[in-house]
Amino acid sequence: MKIAILDDYQDVVRHLPCFSLLAGHDVKVFHHSAVGIGQLAIRLAPFDALVLIRERTALPRPLLNKLPKLKIIAQTGKFGAHVDIAAAKERGIALLDGSGDPTAPAELTWALILATSRKIVGYAANLQNGTWQTASMQSQHNGLGRVLRGRCLGIWGFGKIGSRVAAFGKAFGMQVVVWGSAESRARAQQEGYQTSTTKDAFFQEADVLSLHLRLHDATRGIVTLDDLLKMKADALLVNTSRAELIAPNALVSALDHGRPGSAAIDVFEQEPVPLQHPLLHRPNVLATPHLGYVEQDSYELYFRTAFQKLVDYAENPTSTISV
Repeated sequence: MKIAILDDYQDVVRHLPCFSLLAGHDVKVFHHSAVGIGQLAIRLAPFDALVLIRERTALPRPLLNKLPKLKIIAQTGKFGAHVDIAAAKERGIALLDGSGDPTAPAELTWALILATSRKIVGYAANLQNGTWQTASMQSQHNGLGRVLRGRCLGIWGFGKIGSRVAAFGKAFGMQVVVWGSAESRARAQQEGYQTSTTKDAFFQEADVLSLHLRLHDATRGIVTLDDLLKMKADALLVNTSRAELIAPNALVSALDHGRPGSAAIDVFEQEPVPLQHPLLHRPNVLATPHLGYVEQDSYELYFRTAFQKLVDYAENPTSTISV
């Protein structure tokens, strides 16, 4: 097979142990994203199979219609709205769904909470410039960090990742409060966690509020400016799930109004994020380049599953398609 692996920004995939599963196949690894359907069509036209790194490249119907040789799409993680599944099935393209693990994104979420709460990034950056115990050169942001013990951790979405973050909070002595669907809240209560009485109360009481929702039509823009303005002036909002959960421009406007006081963000509407993005270069925002699943063990799991399914399907095209 002629296989393309897309968007390996760090050139790490070919160094994974599981890459050997593709031995004997013609594999091309792309390290930079192509812009536009036209460029992508030219790039991908020769390939029989594509391996996608999560949602880094979208495959809409107009693009799929320009790829007559394409027979298989192997997804690391789960398929989402970035692939037109109906169009792929109409063209007879096999869709091989992947698997994942909540460990890395949950740990990253907690790392962001710790780093922001203690202002670690600011202190460390200023130390490199010879400035001792200074969190920010802007006086309004040069206050002390604070511990988490005894403070309220709000978790919106009690799934595999949210429940792990809740457990971290409990281990650190935080008061954990959960919000989400009725099912999500019931599950949290069964595990001994407190749930908020209303969404307004949830935003008002949280010292740290972390989003852990799936993105679909019902959750797109579910966090509004009005919600954010109900947060405390010294509260922290954390989003390692999807940028689109927050209404457009709502977080920027809320930070400009001083509520919440800070944010830690790992996801953006456009990725890679443009340098002029309004959430970058703010002393009260810790922004990371979508690192939730970008970790050695996670990559090995994601790609081993995708490569094995790809090889198995190539050897037996009548095997079960997972989507």
